[in-house]
Amino acid sequence: MRAVVLALTLAFVVNINYVSVPEFAPDKTYVYNYEALLLGGLPQEGLARAGIKVNSKVHLSAVTENTFLMKLMDPLIHEYAGIWPKDPFVPATKLTSALAAQLQIPIKFEYANGVVGKVFAPAGVSPTVLNLHRGILNILQLNLKRTQNIYELQEAGAQGVCRTHYVINEDPKTNHITVTKSKDLSHCQERIMKDVGLAYTERCAECTKRVKSLIETATYNYIMKPSSTGALITEATVEEVHQFSPFNEIHGAAMMEAKQILAFVEIEKTPVVPNKADYMARGSLQYEFSTEILQTPIQLIKISNAPAQIVEVLKHLVVNNVAMVHDDAPLKFVQLVQLLRAATLENIEDIWTQFKNEPVYRRWILDALPAVGTPVIVKFIKEKFLAGELTLPEFIQALVVALQMVTADLDTIQLTASLAWHEKLSTIPALHDVVMLGYGSMIAKHCVEVPTCSAELLGPIHEIAAEATSKNNIPEITLALKVLGNAGHPASLKPIMKLLPGMRTAATSLPLSVQVDAILALRNIAKKEPKLVQPVALQLVLDRSLHPEVRMVACIVLFETKPSVALMSSLAGSLKTETNMQVASFTYSHIKSLTRITAPDMAAVAGAAHVAIKLLSPKLDRLSFQFSRALKFDIYHTPLMVGAAGSAYMINDAATILPRAVVAKTRAYLAGAAADVLEIGVRTEGIQEALLKSPAADESVDRITKIKRTLRALINWKALPTSQPLASAYVKLFGQEVAFARIDRTIIEQAISLATGPKSRELLKAALKALQEGIALQYAKPLLIAEMRRILPTAVGLPMELSMYSAAVGAASINVQATITPPLPEEIETMTLEQLKKTDVQLQAEARPSIAVHKFAVMGVNTALIQAAVMARGKIRTIAPGKVAVRADILKGNYKVEALPVEVPEHIAAMSFETLAVARNIEDPTAERIVQLVPELSLQNRQTDLSSEILDPEMPPEAPVRASAPFDKTLCLAVPYIEIKGCVEVHSHNAAFIRNDPLFYIIGQHSARATVARAEGPTVERLELEVQVGPRAAERLLKQISLIDEETPEGKAFLLKLREILETEDKNRPISSESNSNSSSSSSSMSSSRVTETANPIDPFKKFHKDQTEFLLVQLILYKNFAKYLGNTVPPVFVIIARAVRVDRKLLGYQLAAFFDKPSARVQLIASSIAENDNWKLCADGVLLSKHKVTTKVAWGTECQQYAVITKAEAGILGEFPAVRLEWEWEELPILITNYAKKLSKHIPMAALQAGFRFERATNSEKEIELTVALPSKRSLNVIVRVPEMTLSRIAIPLPVTVPINPDGTLSIHIDQDILFRVQNYIYDCTTAQCSMMQDTITTFNNRRYKNEMPISCYQVLAQDCTPELKFVVLLKKDEESEENHLNIKLADINVDLYALGTQAKVKINEMEVPISSLPYQHPSGSIQIREKADGLSLYASGHGLQEVYFASGHWKIQVADWMKGQTCGLCGKADGEIRQEYTTPSGYLTKNSVSFAHSWVLPAESCRDASQCRMKLESVKLEKQVILNGQESKCYSVEPVLRCLPGCKPIRTTPVTIGYHCLSTLSNLNMLDGIYEKSVDLRETTDAHVACRCSEQCA
Repeated sequence: MRAVVLALTLAFVVNINYVSVPEFAPDKTYVYNYEALLLGGLPQEGLARAGIKVNSKVHLSAVTENTFLMKLMDPLIHEYAGIWPKDPFVPATKLTSALAAQLQIPIKFEYANGVVGKVFAPAGVSPTVLNLHRGILNILQLNLKRTQNIYELQEAGAQGVCRTHYVINEDPKTNHITVTKSKDLSHCQERIMKDVGLAYTERCAECTKRVKSLIETATYNYIMKPSSTGALITEATVEEVHQFSPFNEIHGAAMMEAKQILAFVEIEKTPVVPNKADYMARGSLQYEFSTEILQTPIQLIKISNAPAQIVEVLKHLVVNNVAMVHDDAPLKFVQLVQLLRAATLENIEDIWTQFKNEPVYRRWILDALPAVGTPVIVKFIKEKFLAGELTLPEFIQALVVALQMVTADLDTIQLTASLAWHEKLSTIPALHDVVMLGYGSMIAKHCVEVPTCSAELLGPIHEIAAEATSKNNIPEITLALKVLGNAGHPASLKPIMKLLPGMRTAATSLPLSVQVDAILALRNIAKKEPKLVQPVALQLVLDRSLHPEVRMVACIVLFETKPSVALMSSLAGSLKTETNMQVASFTYSHIKSLTRITAPDMAAVAGAAHVAIKLLSPKLDRLSFQFSRALKFDIYHTPLMVGAAGSAYMINDAATILPRAVVAKTRAYLAGAAADVLEIGVRTEGIQEALLKSPAADESVDRITKIKRTLRALINWKALPTSQPLASAYVKLFGQEVAFARIDRTIIEQAISLATGPKSRELLKAALKALQEGIALQYAKPLLIAEMRRILPTAVGLPMELSMYSAAVGAASINVQATITPPLPEEIETMTLEQLKKTDVQLQAEARPSIAVHKFAVMGVNTALIQAAVMARGKIRTIAPGKVAVRADILKGNYKVEALPVEVPEHIAAMSFETLAVARNIEDPTAERIVQLVPELSLQNRQTDLSSEILDPEMPPEAPVRASAPFDKTLCLAVPYIEIKGCVEVHSHNAAFIRNDPLFYIIGQHSARATVARAEGPTVERLELEVQVGPRAAERLLKQISLIDEETPEGKAFLLKLREILETEDKNRPISSESNSNSSSSSSSMSSSRVTETANPIDPFKKFHKDQTEFLLVQLILYKNFAKYLGNTVPPVFVIIARAVRVDRKLLGYQLAAFFDKPSARVQLIASSIAENDNWKLCADGVLLSKHKVTTKVAWGTECQQYAVITKAEAGILGEFPAVRLEWEWEELPILITNYAKKLSKHIPMAALQAGFRFERATNSEKEIELTVALPSKRSLNVIVRVPEMTLSRIAIPLPVTVPINPDGTLSIHIDQDILFRVQNYIYDCTTAQCSMMQDTITTFNNRRYKNEMPISCYQVLAQDCTPELKFVVLLKKDEESEENHLNIKLADINVDLYALGTQAKVKINEMEVPISSLPYQHPSGSIQIREKADGLSLYASGHGLQEVYFASGHWKIQVADWMKGQTCGLCGKADGEIRQEYTTPSGYLTKNSVSFAHSWVLPAESCRDASQCRMKLESVKLEKQVILNGQESKCYSVEPVLRCLPGCKPIRTTPVTIGYHCLSTLSNLNMLDGIYEKSVDLRETTDAHVACRCSEQCA
């Protein structure tokens, strides 16, 4: 058996084919023909392409066993830019000659076992030429395995280490070995590439799973002949394809195709002789980048003298962009940037010295330098600022842009760090912040280039954060967190966690804004390491002891980590028991909005959200917008790989009108990449308090000590943290915070003082003086909007570039001249109102703003020597000249604006887009070839399908298709009357005749030009808009207004018809004042009753009109009024005239006159044409019939008789609630309106259902719409809408603000009050929280009701300022004898007692009775008032946080100021909208029982002899029954204090209370009462609380 196995093994070994690696024998020179072709364009024939071809002979000879020399002989370079394949390649003779010396220098390389090692070349060989040699060496790279024919590995090559697949075949007949090597360049361990401007973009891997925008592959085919010493490569061919499309490649793509052929010719005996120069190690086979980054692909510039060329371009830009922007300004600006990149620091210094004193040149230089993006520029800007040669605005503008554009290497980072910590910047906080943020951004960019970037770069920031934390330096902590957030380095996670609440005890004491900033700093880290951030964010979200805002911000971060289904479900589970409504609403809305996301990178999260939303209650979806919300929406088109997304987060606080924070973010998707384009965040913490809060209360230590002494009896009372009045905002671009601002009261005061100070007056004087003397200004502003590039090496050794550039230049010339009569006084502040009324101001201004934008997209070869690429070039240029004259004659009440004629260029706007094939070289710039990608006339095949040709070569080719003719069209529109004609010329020629896909529609030539010129007819001198106010208004009317009057025959007929209509309506109207429907028809009435049943409990609408006859009379008066022209009795209030003034003086335009008749409370507006034979008019009349009803009529057409709409608005009652009804009636409407209305009505049912309305078909009037709105409360409304054929209804719609309406339908605002007082009252009514008590039932600030079993003679804290400021305390006590309520208010330096004596309310101040007759009382500080109100007394102290305390016999109410919401505590709660957390005790414990909660706020007595007469205390009580817990007999004590009589006193009244108990085994020796109130609850039982006690004389 062993013999058989041995025989089989030997047979198997003998049959293995050993494949020899290529070998080059010593003393021989191997000669090959070499051809390399690099061609770019679309693969379809008949379109233009651009490329390069290199032909040469290659000589290879061995120097040593593993070292070889390679020399190119007779190299020739060809260019190509033409129609493929008919146009020939063109030799680049001059370029070949210039490079011949370098190309023919032999290079040395190591080669062993088919693997290329190090490469050596003299210093005279440029990197570009050496890369061409590497392209040939790359062919020789073969990793052949002797024991496998098919295998895969990661192979090093010129383009990096990439996945390579080998297939080896041997042909015994020809004795040849065939090797096929395929490389997937999209899957490389180390890909050689260079990205510019893409550091802030993210690769969207999910976007490219199904479709790809860039596909790269290469195939190598070898034919080798075995020999005794190795194998000889007889022929090698390489085909490499780079396919790119901004859309799905299925819809067409541009290709960059590289081909190489290396064919063996012969073996010579003459060896290759090395160059005499020293050979230096020049790296390996991998491509070496040189000057590609400095060379823009859109133009090729031979830089011979950079400073002189910079000056030349700079002068061109300055001279040609004065009055308006030059067409080539953006391209010239990019050229200037490119030249500056090639300049040295000394060159730039010299140019700056030459032009720094010339403002126009200075601006152009400072605008161009930041776009250069080299470390030299950052150094230059730093030095010039420190030397005082740059102003602060110039420095900030230049530095912010430069830090975002500069290459982020270690030297630049250190340079930025030295600038950030420079002592000069530390004195300018805003500037210091900008530089620090830029420092963080540079580290982020550096880590994109070098993924293994060192954490030591952030060491200084970590030290700053630690030091600032130890010193409690809040601004420094905030800045450090923002820098760490920009950097987004995972090593910063631990330092940030030290500042997160709940992670460290020290962080809890930090302000809320710092805690929020710490959480937001995790966002960029989460993009890199989501699994590290997820548990931290989840812990913060679930920690209910944290502030709601902190938890909601953590929720934002958590969802940005793309949580899994399991994590999302866990979060949903915790949300079911969430006690904070703000957090519940925010998290639920966030999850729900994620279910609608369609972007591929969020698909998994959307799926998880769908699962989570099913676990949650839909009731959360019905929360009003007073609660926090998150909203996400997106649009993504998979075939085009284009999308956009938006997010909006509103973190609310029921305590304030303004949200606590608002964040809005936009995100874009393109070609498999994604980026957070813009994010803006605003926090308004404390800003409302700063605006509404009166001067602060007296902060004397004595006052606070007294109040604390009063409250010390509360068990474990904890003050709420003080919130500083503060607002802040930040702006992020591409995920990097570029600016932020903190606003506090000090900054606001400084801004006000600056605006009202002497400096502002001096500026105003200077501005007015300059206006009168005349201002002439020319200004130009260039901007490099985008520079995004990806440079990839090809198999040939030349770089291929994909890039996009956008540049814009704006220019404007402005001339302004003002004349003021009489002249203003020298001291403007002394000018009186009477002087101002007599002033005549005339202003004439002319402006010519213009802008030019160039956009380029390039794919092709880009080197400093040669360029060959396909390019898309877009241009936009607009010019909008204008000239106006303004006059304001205040004395005469005349105001006029005139648009004057101005010289207009031939085209006011021009847009063009074209796709080109371009080839050019540096040695022969005049030989540049530019060919349109789509020729005007050509023969095309619709689709070239190589596979069909291979499968069936005899299949006849598809018939060619002739290109379609270009589309040319001119559209013109003449504006009547003003004789202006506008035209748009459109030209388009594309390749859609080849394929009906987006890419083929885009390529080609497209242009559009807009012109404005005078039309045929009389010349228009000017356009006028004139307003005349006051008694002279009638004089300005250009055409007499006449209407049909009631005295004319037409008017009488009109009134007679109206009377008949009204009488008919009166007969059909029910006698009752109730109206179940529209007043227009009985059919509508039937519909209304049906809706009333379906929309129960909405009742019929009851008018306030009591008498039907009176109603009819009012209607007749109304219609009579509508037929009356007020101009016959009253002059117009004002007149507005808009007209065109022509040379023939013909009147053209419109006039509007406004009339007001006070006795009839009627307003009339009449607009009419001033043309001689044009009787078109629009008449609008409004009449206030009573305080309950307003009616208007709008009629238009000839003499206002063609069309009319009547609107009636009246107040009434719907059920028992005040209501308003609006009715719109019409007889005739334009057909256009009715047609659109019919189309719109088809969508109403679906829209109504989505909005939550109830929909029902009904036979309502066809010419009437009715809207009824009822207010069941001041913050909600019921709605019924009746339109033709349908009725809609919805009840209990929440409102964001309170509506000040009375039960009788009138507004609770008195028009005779001061406007400021009215606004303040309305704000207070909308914002103040109210707590009240009726018959022992307390309604809290959060509108939760519970019964308060009040202990006799013991004070309870009703409401207090729960911050350390203790601005006020309101105490409540039930008197022992009368059992009446008694309020005690402590604020400022006074104690106020409000109590009842019989049915009359009384007041004591500091124990002194104040007679009612001496009221109102005002505190000396003016901040406290006490006055009579209704049947009681009211105390007002808004500056202390108490808006009003009202007390009457058997009733009281408290209103706290808006800025105190969320900062109160006591029986009335926190006024924070969180009803689930209403029963919070002084220690912060959340109890479930209202009695336990109320008793926890009792101020107990220390002994029964206390002057307070309170005879009770709070204590933990033992459960008086046997308890078996966990199988053991246990003793239990309450973890909530219970009200019990003092020792020596007996209860005479008790009330049951259910509380929690903590239990221990009876065998335990531990003291149960130690820290009992902090123990956990083991069970809940009911016990008795004492509410009234009687004490013996011997009590303690």
